[in-house]
Amino acid sequence: MNLSEITDGLNDKQHQSVALGDAQNALILAGAGSGKTRVLTHRIAYLVTQKNIHTDSILAVTFTNKAAAEMRERLGALLRRPIQSMWVGTFHGLAHRLLRTHYEKAGLSSGFQILDAQDQFRIVKRLMKENNIDESKFPVRKVQWFINQQKDEGIRAQDVDAGYNFFIKKSLEVFVLYEAHCRANDLIDFAELLVRSYELLKNNTELLEHYQTRFSHILVDEFQDTNTVQYKWVRQLFTGNNNVFCVGDDDQSIYGWRGAKIENITKLKTDFAPIQTIRLEQNYRSIGNILAASNALIANNSNRMGKSLWTDAGDGDLINVYEARDERNEADYVIRSIKKLIKDGSSASDCAILYRSNAQSRVFEEVLIKHNIPYIIYGGLRFFERAEIKDALGYVRLCESTTDSVAFERVVNFPTRGIGNATLEKVREFARDQHTNLFQAAIQVASSLPTRASNALNGFIQLIEQMTDDSKNLDLDEKVAYLLNHSGLMTHYANDKTDKTGSKKENLEGLISKAKRFNHDKDSEMNEVVGFISLASLDSSGDANTPIVDNVQLMTIHSAKGLEFPNVFLGGLEEDLFPSRQSKDEPHLMDEERRLCYVGMTRAMKRLTLSFAKKRSLHGQFLYAYPSRFLDEIPSKHVNKVKAKFTPQGGTSGATQANYNDDDIYNQDIEPEANGQLSVGAGVKHGKFGYGTILNFEGEGDSARIQIKFKSAGTKWLITSYANLEFV
Repeated sequence: MNLSEITDGLNDKQHQSVALGDAQNALILAGAGSGKTRVLTHRIAYLVTQKNIHTDSILAVTFTNKAAAEMRERLGALLRRPIQSMWVGTFHGLAHRLLRTHYEKAGLSSGFQILDAQDQFRIVKRLMKENNIDESKFPVRKVQWFINQQKDEGIRAQDVDAGYNFFIKKSLEVFVLYEAHCRANDLIDFAELLVRSYELLKNNTELLEHYQTRFSHILVDEFQDTNTVQYKWVRQLFTGNNNVFCVGDDDQSIYGWRGAKIENITKLKTDFAPIQTIRLEQNYRSIGNILAASNALIANNSNRMGKSLWTDAGDGDLINVYEARDERNEADYVIRSIKKLIKDGSSASDCAILYRSNAQSRVFEEVLIKHNIPYIIYGGLRFFERAEIKDALGYVRLCESTTDSVAFERVVNFPTRGIGNATLEKVREFARDQHTNLFQAAIQVASSLPTRASNALNGFIQLIEQMTDDSKNLDLDEKVAYLLNHSGLMTHYANDKTDKTGSKKENLEGLISKAKRFNHDKDSEMNEVVGFISLASLDSSGDANTPIVDNVQLMTIHSAKGLEFPNVFLGGLEEDLFPSRQSKDEPHLMDEERRLCYVGMTRAMKRLTLSFAKKRSLHGQFLYAYPSRFLDEIPSKHVNKVKAKFTPQGGTSGATQANYNDDDIYNQDIEPEANGQLSVGAGVKHGKFGYGTILNFEGEGDSARIQIKFKSAGTKWLITSYANLEFV
């Protein structure tokens, strides 16, 4: 393969990035829609075909399983050969591979099990109950979050300084118990995969030197999303004699709430020096008006690395900004717009409704149902997270290794076989006292139980032993099918009256199909069954399982990152919702909110609609809102302002396009909602400040406040119960 085949179709900056010398470090600042995946894959192809770098010497890190699979597929097509053995995957996937390869040095057994978030939650909950830690004072999810937060920073329990914080002290107690439980039961959670693999290399000099020498080229995608331990993981593999090629966009760093450190991308210049920065600014996704508006918005953030997206696709349509009376009117306008687009030839799947909070989806769903428009909520339960699939894998795991106590807990009495909580508590107690697994404890305890309980527990033990023996020589898909049928799961879900669509049984059949299609790496340190189980565990931490069908797509902006749609409707652009109330007093949080808005806007290819409501019912409360500051940061020349038209009775009668001379229409007088009521837009008179218009409300009861814009005294907040207002 010659160079022209590798670089064919690349623009100048993409070409420069791909064809960098093999001894150069690089940071590719890749703007939204600038073709970063293409650059990454073509860079690897360039190294292999033009610089004779062996694929085994390349480490490529992505952030999602979907991105890793796409990279493998593209590379295979470019290089015209399979790349099974190449180290391409997510941070968690590659860390898992390291631990499977060197499990003894990592202090693990060859059959260690991976805990997903649900498994981890159950263990933390049980440990708290066993140690009399009050859940009402220390919520399990908050304690679980605390544990994972420490691990994301690479901090062990013994290194945490609780200080005088009682919550941290009690959470630290659970952290110590949890780590001891995981060590005793050979368990690894998602955060632990990274910490343990980092420590594995840090504490084994020869092993670290082996991988530093082996990986002459380290490529990392979405670098702005790395957390502390991920950054350390990459940093320790870099020696100065090998090379890094990092792709990222500081303007799309939106995961600070889950540990991502935007400063990691700026630290590259010192920690990986010398490093060349190349900006990919030509956008292949969006029209000019969308890009210009997005550039203007994000320019309000400080400490950016700096870039400005552009396109040669023309300006296209203006961005519609819709002022709704309330969230119902907002949804009506959005769905009417979608109906018109579909009537004019767009498909439903060309349209995406994005929002800041999941709670906003309900009203959109109601209106879509009313208009009989098919839709799907993106980012729901992943396939391997579904209860029936976890049940099925519980049997696969337990028959593969009876030491898997998490699997034992899940399937021991499902489908129901008469094994009660009292029996299980005795099994758990024996396992704790004798430092053994639950299956072995069950064997020991069974004979000491009353006859009925003993028979039930022995029946389960014999079932697992029989199924293990009968299925040991079967192909993977045959093994899964056998276990589903002989465990009683398939019959249970086939007869499940609550599953009116029969989807659970279909999902079990889908699991058999996935097992049949599973492509096991023959060079892997794992056997085929462990490989399949690991795939399921790791996949549940990654991408959502969303079928590609002709439905309107509903999702949070966080879920939309990496996606694109011809028509995007971004709702709820109101202060305290977007940006969120929590971000108001923290400049770095406000910057992230603005980046999130930027990400939402740059998902749109042809048409973008932004909307806000004057009042909104959210989380059971009525909120009277200001339009988001982000709307003020978009130049009016890129915007077509659309306003709900109100009838004299206060109802809505569609929307009107408004050609306002005032660039800031949002500060104009607001039409009152009703006569004789304290409502946004109502005219009032105050004894001291004179005449004014109500703008906003805040709080409840005696502490409720009201915001009024007075003609002579300016805008003021007053305590509602003491304001003594007269209606005008």
